Amino acid sequence: MTESPQAAAAGPATAGPAAAAAAATRATSPAASRAGSPWLRFAARRLGQLLISALVLVTASFLIIHLIPGDPVRASLGLNAPQQLVNARRAQLGLNDPLWLQYARFLANLFTGQLGTSIDSGLPVSQVIGQRLPATLELAGYSFLAAVLVSVPAGLALGVATRNGRRRGAELTATTASVVIAAIPGFLLAVGLIYVFGVTLHWVPVAGQSGFTSYLLPVASMAVGPVAVLVRILRLEVLAALRADYVRTARAKRLPGWRVYLLHVLPNALTATLTIGGLLLSAMVAGTVLVENVFAWPGLGQTIVSSIVAKDYPVVQGFVLVYGTGILLINLIVDIALALLDPRSTIRES
Repeated sequence: MTESPQAAAAGPATAGPAAAAAAATRATSPAASRAGSPWLRFAARRLGQLLISALVLVTASFLIIHLIPGDPVRASLGLNAPQQLVNARRAQLGLNDPLWLQYARFLANLFTGQLGTSIDSGLPVSQVIGQRLPATLELAGYSFLAAVLVSVPAGLALGVATRNGRRRGAELTATTASVVIAAIPGFLLAVGLIYVFGVTLHWVPVAGQSGFTSYLLPVASMAVGPVAVLVRILRLEVLAALRADYVRTARAKRLPGWRVYLLHVLPNALTATLTIGGLLLSAMVAGTVLVENVFAWPGLGQTIVSSIVAKDYPVVQGFVLVYGTGILLINLIVDIALALLDPRSTIRES
């Protein structure tokens, strides 16, 4: 039986919309939408990077400490300790086992939340870190908060004041000052602040954690350098944002100047600044070691230096893991904040 030309013509015409509808249904199904979500790909990629970085950190912290020459047990017990006592202590700590077995034991303890026991003091490493960590977090947190509170309005004001080539003298002065200040090491700045405000003027205490005034010099010594860097970066981003089309459109609508600067210029200028700020916060967390030793701050800095000198493997490993994990989490938070501020970057990366 032969199909009529009308039926043959109607068949494809009828099947075409049905097939297109079915394909559209499959493409817009929840499973396909989830699989194609850039946010899910972004989260999966960042999680994979975090896990790989954490594994590298754990392995490096284990190997670096064990490659340092010297006997930690002999350093802990003293040079005059009997060899039998040293051997017994090494066997008790498992230091005579092969390196791969020590590494496997180290990983197993990490998964159970055990960082080991200090060779020098005999205290759990988690207890030692728990006693010192809050002071370090306070110092790093207050320093970063002070740097942001000073640099954001200063960078915005400087960018607005020097737009379109205005106030060349102010621009040159600010740029030169920021470069010079950013080049000064934090511990050297800390010594200078101690000499001027502590020893000479006697305005603030120079050591310890004894009240509000004891925070001023440590926070200032850690925040001054980041302020110089952030002001310079934010000024450049503000100048670029002021030349953008959306700012011209906002001005064409006769919006008040403060709305243009705060609601249109500043959010777009903060994207690159936030990236640099995350790197600076990571550097500030690591830089607390030197500053804490200068100011005798009761944080992790003093303990980690004494542990390195005493070759206290478990304590040093615990501190390295804490610092490294903190830096990884800071980078992850910065990535998430950047994705929220500029979702287009997340889509492009995905």
